[in-house]
Amino acid sequence: MHHPKKHFKKSGPVRENRNWDTESKVKLKSHYLYPGNIFAHPEPHQVKTVLGSCVSVCLFDPVKNIGGINHYMLPLWNGEGLASPRYGNIAITRLVEKLESYGCARSRIQAKVFGGGEVLKITVGFINVGERNIILAKDILGELKIPIVAIDVGGKSGRRIVFNTGNGSILLKRLRKQINNIKF
Repeated sequence: MHHPKKHFKKSGPVRENRNWDTESKVKLKSHYLYPGNIFAHPEPHQVKTVLGSCVSVCLFDPVKNIGGINHYMLPLWNGEGLASPRYGNIAITRLVEKLESYGCARSRIQAKVFGGGEVLKITVGFINVGERNIILAKDILGELKIPIVAIDVGGKSGRRIVFNTGNGSILLKRLRKQINNIKF
C-alpha cells in the first residue's frame, strides 16, 4: 500500500512584522537611508540605516508625532564645495529646519544619537572620526537646546538601526565585525 508523503512546513520562531506600527496597527512605508542623507516626512515611515563611524541623529516631536533622521559621515563642512548633509553641522541643522517646516516646534523636539563606532582599527595616530562625529552631535544639539533622550555611541562595533518616524521608537542591532590592522 502506497502512502503519500506528508509535507510539513518547518516552523521557526514567530517574528514580528517590523513594517507594522504595533501601536496603531498601520503598515508603515519603508525607507533605506544612505550615508550623507536626511529623511523626514509628515507621514510615519520605518527608516533603516547602517552605521560604522558615521552618526545618525534621530529627531522626534512627540506632540506632532513627526520624526526625521540623518546619516552623516564627517563632522564639519569646511566651506568648500557643496554644503552637503555628509557633514554633521549641515545634516543636523537641515533636519531641524525640515521638521520645523512640518510644524514641529524646536522646543518639543527630542534627539536620539547613534553610531560613531571605531570599526576600522587604524595603527597610526589619526584622530578618530567616529569620536569627532559624536562630539559634534552633542555640541550642535546643545546649542540648539534639543535634549538627547537616548544615546548609543562609540565602541568598536557598527550598528543597524530602524527608526519609526511616527512614534520615535528605535530598534538597534550591534554589528560585531571589525576590520583589523590597516597600516599607512
